[in-house]
Amino acid sequence: MTEIADLIADMAKRARSAARKIANLKTDTKNKVLLSTAQRILDNRKALQEENKKDLENGRAKGLSSAFIDRLELSDKVIESMAQGLREVAALPDPVGEVTKMWKRPNGLMVGRVRIPLGVIGMIYESRPNVTIDAAGLCLKAGNAIILKGGSDAINSNLALASILQDALEEFDIPKDAVQVIPTTDRSAVTEMLSREEEIDLIIPRGGEGLIRFVVEHSSIPVLKHYKGVCHCYVDKGADIDMARKICFNSKVQRPGVCNAMEGMLVHRNIAREFLPGMGKEFQEAGVEIRGCPETVKLLDFAKPATEEDWGQEFLDLILAVKVVDSMEDAMDYIDRYGSNHTEAIITKDYHRARRFLDEVDASLVLVNASTRFNDGGQLGLGAEIGISTSKLHAYGPMGLEELTTTKFIAFGEGQIRE
Repeated sequence: MTEIADLIADMAKRARSAARKIANLKTDTKNKVLLSTAQRILDNRKALQEENKKDLENGRAKGLSSAFIDRLELSDKVIESMAQGLREVAALPDPVGEVTKMWKRPNGLMVGRVRIPLGVIGMIYESRPNVTIDAAGLCLKAGNAIILKGGSDAINSNLALASILQDALEEFDIPKDAVQVIPTTDRSAVTEMLSREEEIDLIIPRGGEGLIRFVVEHSSIPVLKHYKGVCHCYVDKGADIDMARKICFNSKVQRPGVCNAMEGMLVHRNIAREFLPGMGKEFQEAGVEIRGCPETVKLLDFAKPATEEDWGQEFLDLILAVKVVDSMEDAMDYIDRYGSNHTEAIITKDYHRARRFLDEVDASLVLVNASTRFNDGGQLGLGAEIGISTSKLHAYGPMGLEELTTTKFIAFGEGQIRE
């Protein structure tokens, strides 16, 4: 084995050993670790920022974009947000040990299901060092060990944050191997990690489509993922115009570079002439480039004709594909063809059409009269999330604490034997 292979094999085995010990930690102990980590992050702010400064300087020397540098920076605001995030996770109900169901068999056997940790989570992510804290905090509360492989551009920041987490674990006599950051920028570490199926139970990649597809293609471990967020708003005939404008504007403009931003807007033909000119003006003033179907281009003189490549495109920018459709059926067919099972919304006054859209559209979140930007663990009441899954096994949508557990069967008998 190579040096990298030996390193990853050793880390995985130590994580597996730690996972057995933290799976049954009391909720109070887990919460104390989280709160201690939050305070340590604040107390070690200057040291963290010194390590982060090395990453920022290296990033600027490489010519990384200002947007990338911004995501990389551990500013005072980011540090305070990380600490607050840990406090919020500590305040969440602990899913581990919850009995979700119990029933009695004809022979008197009591059968139930109880929540248990998944075991060891492998997390692969890019740029943002705050993900190190967010992911580790969630995994710890759900009783899982975690091995983190951050982007090479954040290596100093991630190792400094891991050290703080491990100090907090040791304070409460918990194996520090429950949280580990891979300490190398060598890319072969990722493929080695993806081969450790005997020790790692689940891989969660978080980043661009290229990274996620690489992980899926090379992993022998189950992967929870979403490739991209091609999200749509469908403006139905008879929709409230003002409501539709607010929802569509928010869905596209508030944060255009995130996975739950609207990338395609579908408009029923019966409302297009009334809705699109005003909506188009708002988008134009906000700097949104419209790429539209022929009907859209007729109604919006500033719109560019869309090409086939624009339909189903994840722009992650102030660019929007707009299409006028003849019916709700056409809108749902379009979503089925070009959507990514991430987030879909309908703006309508008709209850029955809303119900049909909810029932027939396949996405991890389907909304009625609300912005696509709500597909987020915090916004949906999960408290926090480790990512959004558009695969259906075993989670679909934002992954909070409950999604970082599974269930096992338990049974209580009084001497029953199988005949």
